[in-house]
Amino acid sequence: MIGEELINMINWRNKDDKENKKEEIQANSNEEKNLKVAAKSSPKSVAGALAGVIREEGKAEMRAIGAGAVNQAIKAMAIARGFVAPSGLDLICIPAFIDIEIDGEERTAIKIIVEPR
Repeated sequence: MIGEELINMINWRNKDDKENKKEEIQANSNEEKNLKVAAKSSPKSVAGALAGVIREEGKAEMRAIGAGAVNQAIKAMAIARGFVAPSGLDLICIPAFIDIEIDGEERTAIKIIVEPR
């Protein structure tokens, strides 16, 4: 009897873990895509990713920490406008400050929301 109870508990726990993972995946898929831009990021590569996310999701968000990263993000925005213009989209960006935690330390980043006009 104890063996059956143990097996039932293990099966119940595994089923519960699978359901939790499904909920996490669904929650993550509902979030808009965040593109993290670094100072060494290629603006053309970021622009391609940005254009792809906008075509799929309707809008995107870039995050950058530091002047070099913000510079690359703005270049990517300008390039992405050229990528999506033939399909009739005109992109705008909405910049904002956000506080994020990296390695237990609070940092201020620039969040750039990109969406069609």
